[in-house]
Amino acid sequence: MFNKTSVMLNKNLISIFVVVAKSKKLSIMKKNVLITGGSGFVGKHLTRVLIDSGYTVSILSRSKRADTVDIFYYTWDIQNQLIEEEAVLKADYVIHLAGANIAEKRWTKKRKEIVINSRKRSSELILSVVKKHNKKLEAFVSASGIGIYGAINGEAICTENSRPANDFLGMVCQMWEAAADQFAQVGIRTVKVRTGLVLGKDDGILNKLTPIFKLRLGSAIGSGKQYMPWIYVEDLCGIYLEALKNPNMNGAFNAAINDNTTNDSFSKTLAKVYGYSIRLPNVPSFLLKLVMGEMSKLVVTGRRVSSEKIQGLGFHFRHTNLENTLKICLSK
Repeated sequence: MFNKTSVMLNKNLISIFVVVAKSKKLSIMKKNVLITGGSGFVGKHLTRVLIDSGYTVSILSRSKRADTVDIFYYTWDIQNQLIEEEAVLKADYVIHLAGANIAEKRWTKKRKEIVINSRKRSSELILSVVKKHNKKLEAFVSASGIGIYGAINGEAICTENSRPANDFLGMVCQMWEAAADQFAQVGIRTVKVRTGLVLGKDDGILNKLTPIFKLRLGSAIGSGKQYMPWIYVEDLCGIYLEALKNPNMNGAFNAAINDNTTNDSFSKTLAKVYGYSIRLPNVPSFLLKLVMGEMSKLVVTGRRVSSEKIQGLGFHFRHTNLENTLKICLSK
């Protein structure tokens, strides 16, 4: 009886050991994604999506934080070109979201330099580690913006082959993408995600608009005819996930819904979600220019964009109805 019990105990212990060993092996085999800008609005959502999809995540930030089971934190100093190299050497993929908020401050000459350098020099810092150690990333995925097509109003639908603009927004995105293209030059699959207006809970553009619209003081801006290509944050994260998984994704992709939303229709829909109709006149463009300077172009201009290229690879947008998406974003 003692021997049989011992044998049963040993078998149970062996089974437990095998399960633990397998779980550790699976953990070790997880692919690692290095995210820059991981503490931002999109970065936080993307981190959760990646972990839920079976990846581990490394995040580069200016200050050190304690690691968790699935998230590893590393530091870098873009201005002084310093970085914990292990962050890059450990990564299978890099998703580059870092960049100074383009809508945070007036576009002075100094601010423009900060906006450009925060994107360009951060890419170059990661590239320096890749070249130094001949690191073979499976993919480098960089954020970009539909601003590459310029701060212009018009009816033309911009595709990824449309000519970039030579205004400030266009130049920022071109330099951003040129920095990303340096990874392609060393043989790394490179994807550039040209993002539209990102909608989501608790952050992004809605965080600025909702206090005004809650008080029933919201209205359209300028002519109201400027287009506002948008995307729900979970769909955007889905595109980044697709960029990791799909080896056929290469080059630039527009990431926005092509539903012809204008500032006027967006404003009316947001007011409708709050249960009222807009009765106030549009905010005059000249007033915005006085307050915001050149940065007012962000809200008084807008381009239409095509999402056919990403959809042609089989990607499916789950959120295409603006009213329903706003209700999701504003639900508690």
